[in-house]
Amino acid sequence: MWQAVFVRDALVHAHPDLQVDLVGIATEGDRTLDVPLASKGGKGLFLKELEEALLQHQIDVAVHSMKDVTVTEPDGLHIPAICERENPCDALVSPRFTHLEDLPAGALVGTCSLRRQAVSRYRFPDLQVQNLRGNVNRRLACLDAGDFDAIILATAGLMRLEMKERIGQVIAPEVMLPAVGQGAVGVQCRLDDGGTTALLAPLDHPATHLRVRAERAVNAELGGGCHVPIGAYAEIQGEHLSLRGLVGRPDGSEVLFASTEGSLSDPEAAGRALAQELLIQGARAILQSVADG
Repeated sequence: MWQAVFVRDALVHAHPDLQVDLVGIATEGDRTLDVPLASKGGKGLFLKELEEALLQHQIDVAVHSMKDVTVTEPDGLHIPAICERENPCDALVSPRFTHLEDLPAGALVGTCSLRRQAVSRYRFPDLQVQNLRGNVNRRLACLDAGDFDAIILATAGLMRLEMKERIGQVIAPEVMLPAVGQGAVGVQCRLDDGGTTALLAPLDHPATHLRVRAERAVNAELGGGCHVPIGAYAEIQGEHLSLRGLVGRPDGSEVLFASTEGSLSDPEAAGRALAQELLIQGARAILQSVADG
């Protein structure tokens, strides 16, 4: 809902005479709190109901976290605007520890992300990493109740919810690569709705859109979903695109890393090239084992 309010306010700022009504829709991802998202298929758990509402003309715009958006969109829909990215990194939240490196052997760390689980177990094998589902407030409540020594959340979510003070460590990409599209908000509408597409144009942030295109191309080439142990992080450095990626086993026994540079004019090419490097290293076998459960 924060994201929806953010987009509404941005639309009204760009078009002062525009009236925007918010429609709250609960998705399967919102309702599924008792099991890991990957065990429910992972792909599109936060999208299906919103996209159906768009296609049935019940709403004109859907607002998504880009990290939750599947690599292919339904026929008739597109995402013409991706808003300026908030900090895409992960964050460590703990009442007693300020860095992952400070956590003692046996410390209990909560996260629902297979990517975070894979990297945490790979880099810090002495930690106990357990699944933790729910919205930010629910996860923080579990932490505050003493169920965990620390939890890992998206920095962007904490910043947007004005919970910056809960962040102990913004985990650098060199330690934990972000998820594809993490920290970016995308705005979706019907492909044949030219009027709405035009209204959304001022909300698009070209640099963010370009970076997310590269990251999503990695995911698409790997055939991954939204809740798989894949990380990708694109940066614009001068006239070039720098891209890093990883694929890991959730148990941390194996994590593959790759990096590449590409042209700003074709970010998808850089994404495909990086994915091919990961595939050469054996990424397909890892992703297949996750899919097989």
